[in-house]
Amino acid sequence: MKAIVHDTYGSADVLELREIDRPEIGDDDVLVRVHAAGVDRGAWHLMMGLPYLVRIMGYGIRAPKTRVRGTDVAGRVEAVGKNVTQFEAGDEVFGICPGTFAEYASASKDKLEPKPANLTFEQAAAVPTSALTALQGLRDQGEVQAGQTVLIIGASGGVGTFAVQLATAFGAEVTGVCSTTKVDLVRSIGADHVIDYTRDEIAQTGQRYDLILDIAGNRSLSHLRRALTPRGTLVIVGGEEGGRWIGGVDRLLRALVLSPFVSHKLRTFIAMGNKKDLRFLKEQIEAGKVAPVIDRTYPLSEVPEAIRYLEAGHARGKVVITV
Repeated sequence: MKAIVHDTYGSADVLELREIDRPEIGDDDVLVRVHAAGVDRGAWHLMMGLPYLVRIMGYGIRAPKTRVRGTDVAGRVEAVGKNVTQFEAGDEVFGICPGTFAEYASASKDKLEPKPANLTFEQAAAVPTSALTALQGLRDQGEVQAGQTVLIIGASGGVGTFAVQLATAFGAEVTGVCSTTKVDLVRSIGADHVIDYTRDEIAQTGQRYDLILDIAGNRSLSHLRRALTPRGTLVIVGGEEGGRWIGGVDRLLRALVLSPFVSHKLRTFIAMGNKKDLRFLKEQIEAGKVAPVIDRTYPLSEVPEAIRYLEAGHARGKVVITV
């Protein structure tokens, strides 16, 4: 099969389109013929091996243990393991598994769901990682409630576009933060208010929020806390600052250490793929409450260009690979 492979860490230049063997599947796995795969910041971090903490966590110290990137998948079932009863060959599915920048990928049966009926494969591939992150950040960590004021920082990106829609579906009053060129997009997907961060600063508007979801941001904790209500909640989703060794992890750790000593709840988390939440997202999508926003699609051979585009920070919503 064709796949995008890299043997060393580095920029998108290390990625190559090659012929490799199809992945093997275990008794509880599903072999998926990939039709589309989503691109997210995680692909860039694992390609670069940055921050170095990523390598220490088991992805390979000197070289990547997993040579094919990509985690979001949408496609058709090609074969199933002997313990898999909920899927059969030909089923259209979406979900999370390793190595999706390829013609075939092996997925655990517990991280796949039937594809939403109203989405194309390209649209479905945009959903899993970003929408799961938005859902678990808002519902599980932020404990969002109807009527609350919610601020989404990074509202125009992959996670942010889902977060705006989900917070709206939960009944919150939503304010999105983005750059000038993306204001109309954020407003079009349901945000009640939009802050252009090139013109206004969130802590100086006078508005206070019950919940702030900060996606890959770099604002200080003290700055963000000034925009919270007295007992508000801040949920930090990743970060792109902090250097080559630990990246944004230092800010996450400071939040966890500080939280017990202040009135605010300061939380961070790592999103986890699971059938229950994929099913919830599928229901929201089929009900018309949530829809993926796709900026661009690239063929498999152009994965390096797709990652460069995402890295440049211009994406409005998701970038998707077609296979």
